[in-house]
Amino acid sequence: MYLFLVQCGMNKRIVAKQFRVGGDRNFGYLAADGISKKAVIIDPSFSPERILDYVKTNDYIVQYVFNTHNHSDHTNGNSFIESRTGLKVLHYLSIDSATNAKITNGALLSLGEFTITILHTPGHTYDSICIHVGDALFTGDTLFVGKVGGTDFGKQARDEYESIHKKLLALPDDIRVFPGHDYGTAPESTIGIEKKTNPFLLQPDFNSFLDLKKNWLEYKKIHGIA
Repeated sequence: MYLFLVQCGMNKRIVAKQFRVGGDRNFGYLAADGISKKAVIIDPSFSPERILDYVKTNDYIVQYVFNTHNHSDHTNGNSFIESRTGLKVLHYLSIDSATNAKITNGALLSLGEFTITILHTPGHTYDSICIHVGDALFTGDTLFVGKVGGTDFGKQARDEYESIHKKLLALPDDIRVFPGHDYGTAPESTIGIEKKTNPFLLQPDFNSFLDLKKNWLEYKKIHGIA
């Protein structure tokens, strides 16, 4: 079903508002159908009130709130958001009470004229998810601009490699990429740009990917990467 939607050109441009919420260069997000005003909030950490102020000013109707993974720098605004919206923050394997949809790989939730698709992308954490809606992909700490999420050098690294290559890179090149932190060379990117420029995605196989992880500090020094 998911591939059918992608292949049939259902990647319409969605409103995607990025917020610098604090912490360690954390981003929070609002994605919305500009016509119906139905919206989803993603990773409302540190300064969740800024996102809700934007919602109120622009008359958006929040239907869902998500965490991309269960690290405190992405979840510390949950209580505030839940108390103000009456919505339970959703995460991997939770159930949306309004639709009974379980948040797992391939789960679909409607958002006005759009469909939210959940991609389970273990690696950085086992519960990591990426959220694809319209022409936007919210990648949490799985994929940054020019970098990938931190992992160990064992199962986590292998899982992350598989998640990125089998799920994220299967998306169209024009899908916009919105990461969980401003760690890369720009605050946003596209799948196509990452395929061409991200050094981790340019590696020919997993062993090369892993070798770059192990030697990333030296690689950054040689190539002048912050």
